[in-house]
Amino acid sequence: MTAVSAAAAAPDPDRRARLSDREGFLAPVMLLPAIVYVVALVAIPFGVAIAYSLSDVTAGNPSYDYVGLEQYRRAINDPVFRTSLWNTLVFTGVSMAIVIVLGRALAMVLTADFRGKWVVRFLVLLPWTTPVALATVNWLWLLDSLFSPIDWVLREVGVLDPGGHMLYLGKPGLAKASVIAVHAWRLVPLAAVIMMAGLAAIPDDIKDAARVDGAGFWRTFREITLPLTLPVMAVAALFGSILTFTDLSVVRVLTNGGPLHATEVLSSWAYTRGINGGDLAQGAAVALFLFPLLLAAAVLILRAVRRMEVFS
Repeated sequence: MTAVSAAAAAPDPDRRARLSDREGFLAPVMLLPAIVYVVALVAIPFGVAIAYSLSDVTAGNPSYDYVGLEQYRRAINDPVFRTSLWNTLVFTGVSMAIVIVLGRALAMVLTADFRGKWVVRFLVLLPWTTPVALATVNWLWLLDSLFSPIDWVLREVGVLDPGGHMLYLGKPGLAKASVIAVHAWRLVPLAAVIMMAGLAAIPDDIKDAARVDGAGFWRTFREITLPLTLPVMAVAALFGSILTFTDLSVVRVLTNGGPLHATEVLSSWAYTRGINGGDLAQGAAVALFLFPLLLAAAVLILRAVRRMEVFS
């Protein structure tokens, strides 16, 4: 091989450099894995669910027969579906109110300077890093009708009579409160971390100016800290709402929708009808009710965040 042909065959480093600098080439290449992931795991299942909801497909009869909106009418006329829809809204709303309040208080504590702060932060994050199903199994033991350690403590302090039991998962009101408590417990660390980032972003000059003007803790919180971190709190509420609204594990493991469907939510009822009951079309129709509700909540929260950012 001559020197000229060898030089022609060698890769051109300038050409490689020019290729790596082409944004028009790199942008699609970098986005391709994310697009494939979204299409394969979100778009295709979503399309299949829509197709199923417009048919009468069951596990026993997989033949596809178009029935229009019949599955949605059946769902709306089902009293368990209406209970599930109401429970989903209540569980999400109440748990998010608790999460925002406790997450804000916890974020302010964790941003303070004290010894062992990193250990406390690690312990606070444990509920969020623990798998949901595993954590809910622990709560299932804590709320057990016979061997609950919470009942034991209440008996020791005299709140319960000897031999008394609260039956946390056996009474509708206590079962709903238990589900809300578990949702709040696992989402407070996430909200606290998000709000910690918002608190850290507040300029020190503003805090120093408020301190020089004689503003105390509550006045600083009301007039400076709270207004400047409202967008971050709204984002934490959005993420928490999505996780709570679509969650299946907590209700499934803790109460399985009982007692008598008192704690049923849309995701668990869709699983019960579609998987356990074999009515794939009805399960898909119930599950699809989550989409417009989540979309409306996301749009409202994001618009509120935009207004907060403008006014702040």
